[in-house]
Amino acid sequence: MLYTPETHELTISELVKLLQNVYCGTLSAEFEHIQNLDERVWFAKRMEKFPIRTLTNDQKVHYAKLMLKSQAFDHFLANKFTTVKRYGGEGGESAMIFFDYLFQLSAQNDLDSMVISMNHRGRLNLLTCLLNFPPVTMFQKMKGRREFPDGVKASGDVLSHLTSSVDLEYDGRLIHVTMVPNPSHLEAGNPIATGKARARMQSLATGYYGNSDGPINNNNNNNGRRNRVLCLHVHGDAAMSGQGIVAETFLLANVANFSVGGTLHLIINNQIGFTTEADRGRSSHNCSDIGKMIDCPVLRVNADYPESVTRACEIATEYRERFEKDIIVDFICYRKWGHNELDEPSFTQPIMYKAIRSRSNVPDLYTDLLVREKVCTRDDLTSDVAKWNEYLSEQLKLIDTHIPKANHLTRQWGGMSKSTNQITVWDTGVDIDDLKYIGAKSVTLPPNFRPHPTLQKSHIDRRLQKLVGGSDIDWPTAEALAVGSLLNQGMHVRLSGQDVGRGTFSHRHAMFVDQLTDEAFVPLNQLRPDQKGFFEVANSPLSEEAVLGFEYGFSVEGPNVLTIWEAQFGDFFNGAQIIIDTFVTGGETKWLMQSSLTLLLPHGLDGAGPEHSSCKIERFLQATDSKEDGVDADDVNIQVANPTTPAQFFHLLRRQMVRDYRKPLIVIAPKGLLRHPQATSSLSEMSPGTFFKPILPDDTLDPKHVTKVVFVSGKHYYTLLNERDNRKRNDVALIRIESLCPFPILEIQVELKKYKRVKEYIWSQEEHRNQGAWSFANTRLSNVLGLKLRYSGRKEGATPAVGIGEIHKMEAQSIVDSVFK
Repeated sequence: MLYTPETHELTISELVKLLQNVYCGTLSAEFEHIQNLDERVWFAKRMEKFPIRTLTNDQKVHYAKLMLKSQAFDHFLANKFTTVKRYGGEGGESAMIFFDYLFQLSAQNDLDSMVISMNHRGRLNLLTCLLNFPPVTMFQKMKGRREFPDGVKASGDVLSHLTSSVDLEYDGRLIHVTMVPNPSHLEAGNPIATGKARARMQSLATGYYGNSDGPINNNNNNNGRRNRVLCLHVHGDAAMSGQGIVAETFLLANVANFSVGGTLHLIINNQIGFTTEADRGRSSHNCSDIGKMIDCPVLRVNADYPESVTRACEIATEYRERFEKDIIVDFICYRKWGHNELDEPSFTQPIMYKAIRSRSNVPDLYTDLLVREKVCTRDDLTSDVAKWNEYLSEQLKLIDTHIPKANHLTRQWGGMSKSTNQITVWDTGVDIDDLKYIGAKSVTLPPNFRPHPTLQKSHIDRRLQKLVGGSDIDWPTAEALAVGSLLNQGMHVRLSGQDVGRGTFSHRHAMFVDQLTDEAFVPLNQLRPDQKGFFEVANSPLSEEAVLGFEYGFSVEGPNVLTIWEAQFGDFFNGAQIIIDTFVTGGETKWLMQSSLTLLLPHGLDGAGPEHSSCKIERFLQATDSKEDGVDADDVNIQVANPTTPAQFFHLLRRQMVRDYRKPLIVIAPKGLLRHPQATSSLSEMSPGTFFKPILPDDTLDPKHVTKVVFVSGKHYYTLLNERDNRKRNDVALIRIESLCPFPILEIQVELKKYKRVKEYIWSQEEHRNQGAWSFANTRLSNVLGLKLRYSGRKEGATPAVGIGEIHKMEAQSIVDSVFK
């Protein structure tokens, strides 16, 4: 009970002693910065709650065995693999108690799942000691062998990035725990885990399909629904302060369409980062101070006191459950060795490591305490350690015969397959009457809803008119038809990015806003009364790295959601380069994780200057594993497409979900083509039997007159087409390369057979020579098809575009002159 004047009289010295015991002991709390009074009062009462619940003897013995098991695992690796960097848990062994108790509390609270992001420190300990990762597979990895069976196309990843997805049983209840993959870029896994947790929540939550904000209600459980998924981020102290993605992920915590009802943050606070001490590693007083941007409370616990660790875990879970907000546990420990076990830390921290090396390990200290208190005998504890060491030795003996498992297409992914090296055409057409119905519903608003008057004429009425005629379908309409048709089939679509509801170029208007009430309405969620598919339009904060990471995590949770991230301009993905390089382009190759993630990157040199012109096509092509001869066909790590018609875009989006496998898609998206009078399609081009075409041939010319073939990709085609018409040239064929990866070698080869009098082959692009698709395409067209190509485009440049309008126009004219000279 609380000590108050009504219940107990205290002297000043007694009160000071009491408060010191509560707030200045092995567990303390920082919560006075929280603006919400109810939360501050709750925290004070919870911290001052007496008597404090103590552990039973059985619990104490269990936790002592768990720490000794973790310590023995580190010692075993140190003895058997002396040259391996393992980033062990020595100095922070009581973190295993935190994890174990958190799993137990989560199961008791009827949580369905937990999603964990974690850096390298202590990762192997958690995997092996609690997450049932087979030690033999880890040992094989340490010997330089594969973690996947022979025959599985995968490059694998380093030892400290291994992962697990497992059902754990506590007190007869199961909880599924997933540790998301971890790249070496610290904290990059945070938004991945958050997005995956949100997707998992949506798959579990009742009433999701009728609520445009998804299942997460941020109003402290006022909806009577409990979040059944817990997201846990395990940070390093230096990375918590130093990595900007931490702040970006905090930014998402309480934002509609991104909230997971509170994330639990555990900082493994070694008080040092690599070789840099805290006073050189941050400007803030505490590494947890970044959490104050969202009023995040902090529990600080001394890791030398295992029983205080359990109390910190208990209070943290209670707060998160009650208020559905983030909370931080600052787990203050130390690092027994250097950054890795092969380092010598006393080079830079002699005093700190003199103190560390004079200490006894926490598992040993806690063992001595229990023996002194006669809770158990030393033999009770050491006998279990001996059995654990025997088990590890047995696992080590199996490394030459053990065959690892590839369990990547299980559970919700069970209906999916692996892409093959065959060229497969997927019928992505839809009945025209259905398309007309979907198109009309995409601009149908509720009675008395007051849209902006400009939209009524320029968007709603215009779309309805074109649907009646079935022609001149523009880009935004084709997108709405693709999304709506997927929803009609019971699939879900999530569209995320900055102002995606209306679209950067005010073209989409998938979300309408009542001009008097600010109420938002998504018409495609009202296609029919029995609609199962849901369209989540997520206008995101001004973040790229965390938001794109979130969407990737969302996409890998299950195959039934098309997850789309649209950059405000194509080069905005620069801020998310780490996510693209470590997850999007390599996720399946490293970890066998399939993803439907689709990136829409507006691209085009239109005089806007160095920024906002290019989405860096060359970077994505350089990151593909596509072979020159095209024999890999669909079996590539990512797809890169540069569509020139709305119908092609329609088929690309639908193909993402119609296929029986998932693959990231990079769309070189338009800007000027969104309203270009020539960039339109007919509904017949989206009808049954139609599909995405890797190339679009030039069917407007008689092949016998053609002496020059120009390969072109993207909006530059329309520039050349208009120039050809102006010059009345019927000898220049324009072949559009719509799919850059996989590169359509076979389709091009077939198309070229109809041209018998060609004297010159040209690759023309508006990008600079050292940018765009030139290098990628030239290698394939020259080496495989034997074509000698002439380049027509801008010369090499240090920036994507010039910032002087006159020069931009001169360059553009020079390109078309070069093509038609």
